[in-house]
Amino acid sequence: MGTYEDVFRASTEDPESFWLKAAQSIDWEVAPERALDSSGAPFHRWFPDGRLNVCFNAVDRHVEAGRGEQPALIYDSPVTGTRRAYTYAQLRNEVAAFAGALTQLGVGHGDRVVIYMPMIPEAAIAMLACARIGAVHSVVFGGFASYELAVRIDDAAPKVIVSASCGIEGKRVIAYKPLLDRAIELAEHRPHTCVILQRPETQAELGPDDLDWADLIATAPPADCVPVPANDPLYILYTSGTTGKPKGVVRDCGGYAVALHWSMGAVYDVGPGETMFTGSDVGWVVGHSYIVYGPLLVGATTVLYEGKPVGTPDAGQFWRVAAEHQVKTIFTAPTAFRAIRKEDPKGELAGEYDLSGLRYLFLAGERLDPETYQWASDLLDIPVIDHWWQTETGWPIVANPVGIKAAPVKPGSPTLPLPGWDVRVLDASGEPVPAGVDGAIVVKLPLPPGALPTLWNDDERFVASYLSAFDGYYLTGDGGHIDEDGYVFVMGRTDDVINVAGHRLSTGSMEEALASHPDVAECAVIGVADTLKGQVPRGFVVLKAGTGREPSEVEAELVQLVRERIGAVASLKDVAVVAALPKTRSGKILRKTMRGIADGIDEPIPSTIDDPGVIDTLRPVLRRTGHTP
Repeated sequence: MGTYEDVFRASTEDPESFWLKAAQSIDWEVAPERALDSSGAPFHRWFPDGRLNVCFNAVDRHVEAGRGEQPALIYDSPVTGTRRAYTYAQLRNEVAAFAGALTQLGVGHGDRVVIYMPMIPEAAIAMLACARIGAVHSVVFGGFASYELAVRIDDAAPKVIVSASCGIEGKRVIAYKPLLDRAIELAEHRPHTCVILQRPETQAELGPDDLDWADLIATAPPADCVPVPANDPLYILYTSGTTGKPKGVVRDCGGYAVALHWSMGAVYDVGPGETMFTGSDVGWVVGHSYIVYGPLLVGATTVLYEGKPVGTPDAGQFWRVAAEHQVKTIFTAPTAFRAIRKEDPKGELAGEYDLSGLRYLFLAGERLDPETYQWASDLLDIPVIDHWWQTETGWPIVANPVGIKAAPVKPGSPTLPLPGWDVRVLDASGEPVPAGVDGAIVVKLPLPPGALPTLWNDDERFVASYLSAFDGYYLTGDGGHIDEDGYVFVMGRTDDVINVAGHRLSTGSMEEALASHPDVAECAVIGVADTLKGQVPRGFVVLKAGTGREPSEVEAELVQLVRERIGAVASLKDVAVVAALPKTRSGKILRKTMRGIADGIDEPIPSTIDDPGVIDTLRPVLRRTGHTP
């Protein structure tokens, strides 16, 4: 591919040629002759004259190339004790059968299908089946609250909903059908049919409009791939919105396929026959891009894991998966490694497995604190790659592209903008800031292939949310700086910059200081209302297992540590040791929710929360240390 500098320069100086060349790695029904159509700016379309089928590219073409017996998807479920592998030929047959079943139910090109399933192979099969017939899937986390599911049903207006009888969260079996039934009651839109996969752990009672997955595919004729225009939507994925109504991020077919295929080699260094384990959920963008579509597009083997990084049954499960399935690249969230480190501070469980085949660890989703980076790097003795991206972007914005050439690491930075991403930092007036100075991180338009072209049925909100703050730029919502070497430092959401007595301070910097303490497993700093200073920071930390120290002693050390690292201006005088921090199921700490509760606001609990009980436990501590009347 050449050096990073050469590749990046090619992507910015002649993006048309760069992405048309990248598009040659995809099989097209009609190959595009144009890369970019900006005639409708600020709406941009990639490969507007191309036609393809994403499912064909992810599955069928590998079978036709003679690699049908290679493993495509490995299902590893410690919560059920199940291991199952699908070859590319088997996966094609399963996908074609379910695509045929959907076709018999009247689902066709452009129709929507909501997928409400746990981490089981059938979730990926349903996604690919929709892509096969040109339908648009919208995956909603299995176990999501009924109201939140109803909102998504009304927005996507699906013809069919695909679900399962239950999901398994740790040791809990959660019945999905009552949640789904309630959601349909709440929704104004009525799907024609619900298809339910019965799992052994719980059998769902089917209603008159429900069909059994197994019965349905037993008689369904297999469906062929339907080529669609490159700009057709492949899926809708909802991300939380500030107004309460979730934003339906649209992903197109052609740009996404090209970008993911390119990123698999350039960023993750994963190619045909190699194995990638992404510890996420298909309900998140990471699961869409790097459990399902990305690895399959390049003919790799993907691991779909049903379990947690700890507790199912121990903190060594990621190492077991890597060893058993000869994993080359792991991709997960920093919070997963903070959880592993908390339970196994010395990393002793890693020594029980042969990890000689593991080459890279990629982390994204939360800011990677230098302490976690160092711990993982020392433990594994392989490159630990921080990278940064969003639901909206579909693939990484900033990373260390090991498939091109890895750059020297600077702890705290996800490294360099990837080809296609023209990243800038602007001040409040839209002017560029000097190197090293914090501001709003933005991307110059047009966004590269794979990024969202708009929001589902809401062009106006797309412009208002992302394009209106700075003319000609996409607003990421994150703040930070770019140093003199071009390295990007993402310090957190722009609303995580707090104003203490006129001083603008990054809570990310304070978290970095707290995380450096040897007894701290993970932490969060929030700014809460104060009548004297406007805002003051409050710190919350979870200690590593077996520290055996008094919380008050550690708390005092942490206050002093921040004072030494940042100075008295930080005004961090209250740090509380807590049992756990509230997080989404993707591992993001719910700082906004914590801040609202501390400020005395009746803050709604996000539907994406992993364990609502953590908030209940934390609420008295937040109220005690927070709101100043």
